[in-house]
Order: sequence, then structure tokens, then C-alpha cells
Amino acid sequence: MIERKEIKGIVEGYYTNTDTIKVGTIASHSGLDICDGAVEEEFRTLAVCQAGREKTYSEYFRAQRDSFGRIMRGIVDEIIVFKNYNEILLPENQKKLVDENVLFAPNRSFTSYCSIGEIEEDFRVPLLGSRNLLRSEERSEQQSYYWILEKAGLPFPEKIGSPQDINELVMVKLPHAVKKLERGFFTASSYREYLEKSEALIKLGVITREALENARIERYIVGPVFNLDMFYSPIEPEMNKLELLGVDWRFETSLDGHVRLPAPQQMTLPENQLTPEYTVCGHNSATLRESLLEKVFEMGEKYVEATQEHYAPGIIGPFCLQTCVDKDLNFYIYDVAPRVGGGTNVHMSVGHSYGNSLWRRPMSTGRRLAFEIRRALELEKLDMIVT
Repeated sequence: MIERKEIKGIVEGYYTNTDTIKVGTIASHSGLDICDGAVEEEFRTLAVCQAGREKTYSEYFRAQRDSFGRIMRGIVDEIIVFKNYNEILLPENQKKLVDENVLFAPNRSFTSYCSIGEIEEDFRVPLLGSRNLLRSEERSEQQSYYWILEKAGLPFPEKIGSPQDINELVMVKLPHAVKKLERGFFTASSYREYLEKSEALIKLGVITREALENARIERYIVGPVFNLDMFYSPIEPEMNKLELLGVDWRFETSLDGHVRLPAPQQMTLPENQLTPEYTVCGHNSATLRESLLEKVFEMGEKYVEATQEHYAPGIIGPFCLQTCVDKDLNFYIYDVAPRVGGGTNVHMSVGHSYGNSLWRRPMSTGRRLAFEIRRALELEKLDMIVT
């Protein structure tokens, strides 16, 4: 892992001309939210694009400024186009980012398309957030987010040791064979159903046998899904450092298409349509009944404390606890994103009920991140929000 003092040394050079600081990110996943928030806080933005996927950023959301530099339209000031996203790891491309005073916001596309090992050891650009926690998102890691949740005493779905032990509805979690960012998840309520569905999905090319052997099987929580978009500020001088900014939930294909069909129609689907896929294609905004908020903050506090104990300095900035709520109103955390969550674009520009209420202005995750940069500059504590 790159020593934090080395990144601190790099970011100290940014103080020589703070007006030129840019917020950079991979142009995918939550890139628009990050850029929109940066523009709201009067920072210039830089989007790292992959060839063939750049027009959203280079044309349709390209920034237009007046002669005084004031934003008139759009949110993306500058783009860099690479053949592949991982070219950002090349030393000459890192140097360009540092020379332009870029603070880089990691998202899921960054850690999916770029080697986490290289991000940890070689990417010498100041990261907004917790570099040493990015690896915990990989379920195959020994110290994955499940390990952290267990250390924190937080609830998560019970793991089933073997497919032969399936005696109630479970979720089988493994990566999609083709779609790099997506899941090859499926449900089963018996060992027989597990075998039938897994063989069908292997035949369809959705999952691989190798991935299936390493899949995590866990008890299925029957209830709604809430992604809790939270923020932890190490530089907050007076108030609580933990914030709930918003809540989102997902649209998933072809799962959402299945649930729109009457049950008899679902039963007549052909084999290639019978088992739904959980490919995320959009998000929507949600709120929670007020009596549940205390539980949300308690979970957030426990997660923060566990990261501080085991992954010093702990979580910094945005993170997302992805949860299900059962019939007794108990939360179960089934995934953790130790960076900007995937559904935060739903809060872009308009903010969200909780973040807006707290800060008395439209406060999306992207804007909260940029606002943290602004406050860190004012307090001369920029080194405390990067790793």
C-alpha cells in the first residue's frame, strides 16, 4: 500500500494554487454525480473516458463556461480518452493528473477496470476516500466487507456452507460471466433447484462453473431493498461526523420484468427467460419510516468504528450500506460500497431529503464530496480527506 505520507506530500503541492484544483473520476458508474457536485462547489472537472463510451461526457454533458469561467451549461470541463480505462495507471498519465492538481474520486468502475493491486501500490494520485478499503468490496477476499461486518457486530444474511445444505430460499452470489460490473446471482430453495438453475445459467453463458464453485450462498431476506448513502467527515469540527445523505433502490433486469408478469405467465416462460438476471439498469429515490433512522445511524457508526480499528484511518467520505429489511423491521447488510455508491445519480442536482435537510441546500453525494474538499481547503486539512 502506498504510504499515506507520500500522498500527503503530493497534495501539499496543490496548495500553491488551489484555484486550479480539479475533481477527476472515471467516466462511468457515478461519474455524472461526481462532476455535477464538483461544479456546484465551483471546481473544474475531469472525466477519464474509454474510447467508444465517451460521447455522454464529451458532447452531451460537456461544460460551457462564460469568459469569467462561470458555468453556463453542462458539468464536464475536460475529458481524457483512453483505449481502455486502465491506461490511467500508466506513470505518464498519473503525472498529468498530478500536474493538473486533480483530486480523484474512486468509483466501482475504477476498481473493476483497473487492478486493485496497482491502485494500492502504484497509483500516486490523491484519492478522495479510503484507498485501503477498496479491496474489501471483493467477496473473494479473506477480509472482505463480510469480515468487517462481523468485526463490527453488524447483521448480514447467514452464509450457507454448501449447496447440499440449502433447505430454504437462498441467494447465490457470483459474478456475471460476460458483464464485468454485473452479477450472475440466482435464487434457489433446494439443492435440486440450485442444480437446475445453475446448469441452465451455465448453458446460457450467464455464469461459469469456476465462478459457481467460489460463489457465496446466503439466506434470502424477504423484504425491500434500501441502499443507504452515507458520508463520514474526519474534518467536521463540531457536529456528528456521520451523515445520511440519501436512500436509493434499484431497477434490475430481467428481475423487474418478471415481477410485472402474473404468476401463471411467469410459469410458462421458456428456459432462456425463466431465471431472471440481476443486472442493474437504473435507480430510484426512497425514504425510510422515521423510527428506522436510529437503526441506520447505529449501523453506520459501527461500520465506521470497525474500519477505524482494522483499516486505519478508516472510512473517509462517501460509503453505501446496501440493506434488506425483513418483516420484523430488522436490517441485514448484504453489500458494502466503501466509496461513492452506484445509485447516487438519483440525487444529482436535486439532492435528497436527508442531505438537503441537514445542509439546508440541495446536497447530493457528489456535491457533499466536493463540499468536503472546499471545507478541507478552508481548514487547511486537505491531507485528512485523501489517501
